[in-house]
Order: sequence, then structure tokens, then C-alpha cells
Amino acid sequence: MTLIRMAAALVAAAMFGGAAAAPEVLLRLDDVGMNHSVNAAIERVAATGMPFSVSLMAVGPQFDEAVAILKKHPQVAVGVHLALNAEWRGYRWGPVLGKAAVPSLVDADGYFLPSVDGFLASKYDLAEVEREITAQMQRVVDSGLRISYVDAHMGTLQSTPQLREIHERVARKFGLRISRQFGESYFTLWDKPVEAKKSTLLSRIAGAKRDTVNLIVLHVAERTPEMDALFDLNAPAQNSAGSGVAAHRHAELDAVLSPELAELVRSRAIQLITYEQLAARYRGR
Repeated sequence: MTLIRMAAALVAAAMFGGAAAAPEVLLRLDDVGMNHSVNAAIERVAATGMPFSVSLMAVGPQFDEAVAILKKHPQVAVGVHLALNAEWRGYRWGPVLGKAAVPSLVDADGYFLPSVDGFLASKYDLAEVEREITAQMQRVVDSGLRISYVDAHMGTLQSTPQLREIHERVARKFGLRISRQFGESYFTLWDKPVEAKKSTLLSRIAGAKRDTVNLIVLHVAERTPEMDALFDLNAPAQNSAGSGVAAHRHAELDAVLSPELAELVRSRAIQLITYEQLAARYRGR
């Protein structure tokens, strides 16, 4: 089925099935604050007025720029992308608390380790983990942004029972839930081929469930020299010549900004929701 026919079929289903039958789709765009190219992409998506959610990195080098952008777009729900890794060659970040306060979480230069396996094999201190992710949460709170949820960069905080316990305890401390613990289904475009990003997104939406929230996680960025220079130390497939990190992330941006997706939203073939709305359903439970 072509993309146009797929979109038309969804629109028809919405017209004959009624607005109540439209599946709920939650778009979560990750790694906000990582660099200017990611922030610029988020600003483009936000400018459409589309409701979506973003996971903000308190440790990101462009955190302040991201905060300024998000304050201009209240329809965007904000989560905290709690990080214990820095995965790029030559482009690193470290803890909010600094090397001296949490020495077991960093390398000799004060940066987070690149991989989840490397972190788990290190002699990390659980108390330092809790202090650092609490500090990351507090930095976002202090920015003045309203927080709707939390999640884990690269899944590190979900890697062991002890780390999961800390993740959940800190989330509760701030009155929040963790993404993927609201009963959502889960799908990501991260590992899909560059040329198949848009068709895969639309196909996934075509098969969206009506009895649950359909979470789709994306990583978007403008195609810039800044992005072209990135090399993922954990994902060789994302570093291929001509289809590297920049191409992957720009293709996901194109998919989100595609006219086919815009028409599905406009015609109410799908209902876009955010984590702010989802969190509201769980308050008081």
C-alpha cells in the first residue's frame, strides 16, 4: 500500500468509525538538550502546534537553549531523560554534580561512560547514582518547566533491579511516573533504515491499537555539520557512510513533519496525546 493510500484508509476509518474510535498515539522525542541540531528540530515540530512529548537531558550541553524553546510551546509535555552515559566519540558530558561528588560514575576525565555494559561493569556506587539522578531532576524543576514523566537515557536505569528501584524511588519523590509504566505499547524508529523511517511510522500508526496508548519513540535532528561529526560508540549501523547518525535523525524529523502524518492528525484519524494528559489520568491512583 502506498503512503497516500495508507493515509486515505486511516482517514476513511476515522470518518466511518467516529472520532471516539481513533487510536491514541503518543510521540516521544528523545535527547532534547543534547545539541543545537536536536533543539532546532524540536522547535520545528513544536511550531506546527502538534501535541507531543519530549525527554529533556539535564546533562545536555544545550540544556538552557532547550528550556527556552520549550517554554514557548506549552502544548509540548516535558519529561526528564535521566542519563548515566555519554555515547558519542569526541562529544561527551558528565554529571550535574561534577566528578568530585560522584567519582564512581565517571571516567578519568569526568565524563560518563559510553555504554550500558561499560557502566554495569564499573564499580558504580548506588548512593552516588541516586544523588546524581535526583540532581538531574532538580535541575529541570528549577528551570521552571512543568514535568510530566521521567525516563532513562539508553535504558541504563532499568538495567538491574537495584537501578530500577532507585529510578522508581526518585520518580515517586517528584510525584511522577516512568515512561512505559503507564500501560503504553512501545515502538521506536531508532533502528529502522533511513529510507524506511516514514513508511514505517505510517505503517505503525495504521496498525495502532485502540485499547491502549501507542507510544512511538523518535530521535530527531536537523542535518548539520554538528550532526555529521557525531559517531555513536555503541551502534556501528548508525555510523555508515552516507547513512550515519545525522541521516537517521533527519529522516525521523522528516517523518514527523510529513504531510501524511499532518493529515491523519487534521482529519482525526488518530488522536495525538501527551504524557501530561496520560499522567492526569493516573493522578490520585
